[in-house]
Amino acid sequence: MDVVIGGRRAAAHGRDWLMPVCGGLVAGTALLSLYLGIITLAQDWDHAREQLGADRWFVAGITGGFGTQAGLFVYLRSLHARTNPGAMAASTGTSTAAMVACCAHHVADALPLIGLSGAAMFLNDYREPILWSGIAMNGLGIGYLLLKITRERSRFRGWGMPA
Repeated sequence: MDVVIGGRRAAAHGRDWLMPVCGGLVAGTALLSLYLGIITLAQDWDHAREQLGADRWFVAGITGGFGTQAGLFVYLRSLHARTNPGAMAASTGTSTAAMVACCAHHVADALPLIGLSGAAMFLNDYREPILWSGIAMNGLGIGYLLLKITRERSRFRGWGMPA
């Protein structure tokens, strides 16, 4: 059964989870590729794999949180929510910055050439707090999106659409 909400058709069928899951997987994979790509460019592939092993819990937390936010955002958009995309952009931007900070000390050899040696030292010194803040921002972003989804689903119940 299709329900028309705001002039748009909202399908109520069992595959509503497919696009959000795919969106989340693509987003998480893209962030992981960015992480590995930066380290590979700065050093080499073997070092990138070593670093991934050393930082696996941070990388998993940030990548998983980023992918979860992307999937929830896709789901929220499928519910025709009039949400503020800036909220997700802020927390996912922090996730991306945390991932870059995680591997930025590996490009310290090149940064002085472009006048950014202070940035490399800062990112290296505060790498762990930056990573923890990225994970915390992911948690806040996920909580915010879940709240928006809950509100939107309760609004749909009033239209006779299954939640």
